[in-house]
Amino acid sequence: MITGKTKLLGVIGDPVEHSLSPVMQNAALNELGLDYVYVPLPVKKGDLNRALAGFTAIDLVGFNATIPHKQAIIPLLDRITPEAQKVGAVNTVWRTEKGWEGTNTDVDGFIAPLIPLDRDWSQVMPVILGNGGAARAVIVGCEKLGCSKVAVVGRNREKLEQFQRSWEETGLKTEICPYSWQDLPNLLSQTQLLVNTTPIGMSPQIESSPVEATALKHLPNGAIVYDLIYTPRPTRFLQLAQQLGEYTTIDGLEMLIQQGAIALETWLEQPIPIEVMREALHSVITCQESTISYFTLQIFPKS
Repeated sequence: MITGKTKLLGVIGDPVEHSLSPVMQNAALNELGLDYVYVPLPVKKGDLNRALAGFTAIDLVGFNATIPHKQAIIPLLDRITPEAQKVGAVNTVWRTEKGWEGTNTDVDGFIAPLIPLDRDWSQVMPVILGNGGAARAVIVGCEKLGCSKVAVVGRNREKLEQFQRSWEETGLKTEICPYSWQDLPNLLSQTQLLVNTTPIGMSPQIESSPVEATALKHLPNGAIVYDLIYTPRPTRFLQLAQQLGEYTTIDGLEMLIQQGAIALETWLEQPIPIEVMREALHSVITCQESTISYFTLQIFPKS
């Protein structure tokens, strides 16, 4: 029961109504028996400064930041971690005696499913599809794994070169090698990790894949195919990988869970029941997909 003593956590964004973070975070808080609640907080792009002042006034413990605030919030914070500085984005914020501090838990969220796998990451050159904000967290994650270089694949050469230059003052140790989409077949034959950071495969493009079967066939058996998208499950990209070879496939749901657990552990400073978070998210997504399938059949019945 929420009372005047209940401590507040949340997620800010615009829009934020679709966020699944409250589902898993509140499931964990309930399991821990803590008098906390995690709520979605819609904050418009121009209202970030006022929102932060309001959070201080109401004694908000901490919050996650999503689009469009991950970059804009940085100059408003008193300190950010080195990882967040490299990524150039903050997704987790907490209040201290010295003010608001921030980090980026997407980095550790991304690598969490990879760490248990048997790979000599110093010998792996990951191939990353896309050069947007999500790719930045993936690259810092690859550096943390020990990869000496990464191949970043994009469609616009000028934007790729800008992306490469944007890392020059960050202290990143991993070398970034830009490639065009035409280079994919050759690149895939040399990698053990292929990561999709593009939105291709999300609704309404659920029948699309960033890489088609003819190119995916170049991946060596045993390679890891990782899609940051977590719905639909599996995406067309991962379906193709499962059909074509002996690949390990990972979707973005585990990254979502892991980054959320790290954020919650940061705020609460205690171990988090991650399995409870995982079960809560799986349950909600399965329900959503079942509902979509039902209505699709009503509108387009099978003949």
